[in-house]
Amino acid sequence: MPEYSFGKTTIAPEVLITIARMSALNTPGVSRIASIPGGLNRVFKRGASEGVRAEIEDGLAYLDLFLILKQDVNVREVGRQVQQTVARSVSEMLGIEVGHVNIHVEGIDYEV
Repeated sequence: MPEYSFGKTTIAPEVLITIARMSALNTPGVSRIASIPGGLNRVFKRGASEGVRAEIEDGLAYLDLFLILKQDVNVREVGRQVQQTVARSVSEMLGIEVGHVNIHVEGIDYEV
């Protein structure tokens, strides 16, 4: 029986960034995505304008998310939940294992 090659599938880095961003935003306690601090260095990073920095190295995804949380939430618990949700979404949707998901809480949205 002959072997067939169906080709390959490539995933744009923006897809990884979008999945991470949407997963974080759908986590209770997250208000919005923050801008990545850092001046010119962020211009050269993918996803810098979207508050998500993503790299794939040796088949593992490494993510940094910069978040603004809602008031009156447990920051540690929300951070852990975002890490779990993002890692699971990336793994299930893209079939890529996650090396780490770092959470950077850049602020809290207080209602006036």
